[in-house]
Amino acid sequence: MTMRRRTGSAMVEFALIAPVLLLLLAGVVDYSMALRTAIAVSDAARAGAHYGSLSTANANDTAGMEAAARNAVPNLTGMTVTAVRSCKCPDGSVVSCTGTCGGGALSVFAEVTTQTTAQNVFSYPGLSFSGAVSAKAVMRAR
Repeated sequence: MTMRRRTGSAMVEFALIAPVLLLLLAGVVDYSMALRTAIAVSDAARAGAHYGSLSTANANDTAGMEAAARNAVPNLTGMTVTAVRSCKCPDGSVVSCTGTCGGGALSVFAEVTTQTTAQNVFSYPGLSFSGAVSAKAVMRAR
């Protein structure tokens, strides 16, 4: 008789704790999906900036930088990519890329910004999560 009572109490304990464990598991799954998306968006920005940094000609090729970013994460849908070329003087001031610097050579930079929305697997009433994920990479062109 005591064995049957222990089995019954174990089932009751499991029935009480199972919803809490499932809620924790759902949170872990959602967080890992958001983290995976953030890493992919960051990698895409870095890949686009790397392409632009290979030469000053590549830094002018904004379409090529955007394509390199998109090709770095082909499975990520809905990602927007913006690539620009910028120029700075040695003192850090931003100047037009057709201008000159009085204190040294002009440095050309490739900047790529990527953004997307991480999707939730589960919905949590009362908790707001926009899912917006963005990354920016800046590399100096050689």
